[in-house]
Amino acid sequence: MKKLYLVLAAFAFSLTACQKEAVTNEPLSSNETTHFLPPLMGWSSWNTYHVNISEELIKSQADAMVSTGLKDAGYLYINTDDGFFGWRDETGLMHTHPDRFPRGMKPVADHIHSLGLKAGIYSDAGTNTCGSMGDNDERGIGSGLYGHEQIDLDLYLKEWGFDFIKIDFCGGSELGLDEETQYTNIVNAIHRTGRDDVSINICRWAYPGIWAEKIARSWRMSGDIQDDWGSVKRIIGESLYLSAFAGNGHYNDMDMLEIGRSLTPSEEEVHFGIWCIMSSPLLIGCDMTNIRPSSLELMKNKELIALDQDPLGIQAYVAQRFGDCYVFVKDIEQLHGNARAVAFYNPTEEPFTFNIDLKTLELGGNVKMRDLVHHTDLGDFNGVFSYTVQPHGVLIVRAEAAQRLEADTYEAEWAYLPFYNELGTRRRMINFTPEEQASGGMVVSNIGGQEGNDIIWRNVYSETGGDYEMTIYYTAKNLRTAKTRSLVVSVNGEALPMIDDLTGDDLQALKVNVHLNPGYNTVSMSNPYFWAPDIDRFTLKKN
Repeated sequence: MKKLYLVLAAFAFSLTACQKEAVTNEPLSSNETTHFLPPLMGWSSWNTYHVNISEELIKSQADAMVSTGLKDAGYLYINTDDGFFGWRDETGLMHTHPDRFPRGMKPVADHIHSLGLKAGIYSDAGTNTCGSMGDNDERGIGSGLYGHEQIDLDLYLKEWGFDFIKIDFCGGSELGLDEETQYTNIVNAIHRTGRDDVSINICRWAYPGIWAEKIARSWRMSGDIQDDWGSVKRIIGESLYLSAFAGNGHYNDMDMLEIGRSLTPSEEEVHFGIWCIMSSPLLIGCDMTNIRPSSLELMKNKELIALDQDPLGIQAYVAQRFGDCYVFVKDIEQLHGNARAVAFYNPTEEPFTFNIDLKTLELGGNVKMRDLVHHTDLGDFNGVFSYTVQPHGVLIVRAEAAQRLEADTYEAEWAYLPFYNELGTRRRMINFTPEEQASGGMVVSNIGGQEGNDIIWRNVYSETGGDYEMTIYYTAKNLRTAKTRSLVVSVNGEALPMIDDLTGDDLQALKVNVHLNPGYNTVSMSNPYFWAPDIDRFTLKKN
């Protein structure tokens, strides 16, 4: 089931403020100040208990969050997932399960609030819940929000007082509902409750599209996590190229944590550490009354949590790929500052030695490296960093450089794609496509064909501005009905003349001259009339 940025003034800023700060295509500004919520931290009942929950179980987990010190580490939400439903009366009013929650849900929310925590609840966008299907819980039949949006949300948020709601899509999928339409209807009903402080999670099991960032604090971008390494590895793989779609208080949700269950210690470090550098919500999924010490220590790791809750709110992107091993990087603390978080991730079955030119990470001069998992200073490095990571392992560092360098390469995988989603709702949808010739093994394909179907880089940085030679690497495979392709390049909204007659199955290089402003610039490529070539990357060289 179930980049962007900028200084965090207060963790408790309302979701309404987040929505007003929705992601845009405007260039970034390192001097701008924005307020937004960080990724949510807490616990959810689903991973361990599915629908087999009760009032006493939920309350005991809330107590454990306090007694274990997890609350002090930043975990605040206790989320009751599927399984509390009972029946609807003749007015359509929902009643709770008579055995699991005989006193209703308000005592549960009240107990959670009495501990200084926040309370979360669950429903489905459709008629039936996921538990009614996957867990044969008959009480979930007819218990979804569809047709009862206002009466249910008034009950859950106003009367019972819950602060978060996860909205699944099992029932919505069953009915063939349009995701954007139904989730928007639900969020409008939430606004009518007057509870604009409620955090919303869209659980559609795939990146749903940029509409989600306008209405939700987070959205699931994968199928359900399972308690095994393959599942963790799969979700990381699905997160590789989504960095441009997160930020400004809205986040890709990599699903709940399987820490404290059956993963090995090194696998748990990968799981928790990558979730943190990706700025995913952190929702514990184990029994908090009985956590092994190493897992508890990991989930309370302040240095890793700081990456997740960093005030810039940025998801890391793939800086370099070595076969199946990856280097992730993101700014922390200050945009285009001297400190960056870096993860060296080895999901393979053999040790792998990363040898990386620190210029690739935009780090110059002496670079101090600190291992955030093990709270160890690794030393100072200049030029090249080399480190061997064991199988199913990760090294996550805070890298602080003497000098921050301008990037000279911008990969297509880092770009914002307004028409992109993973629901398969568009024919020939813009997409990230494997390509052996490409620098990172990927291109963005199916660009153009209509107005707005662009590939956009919103963080192209120039220290002083000026004229640059831009080299665009592309391929024009699979021309179909046309013999050539065309491309329009725009910088900060100003379009260069259309470039025609682009051909070639092999990777091609196209040079254009562009002018950048000081600071962050927006570069886009498209073709409003027909298909553009597939884009690998572009490089910049100052004239």
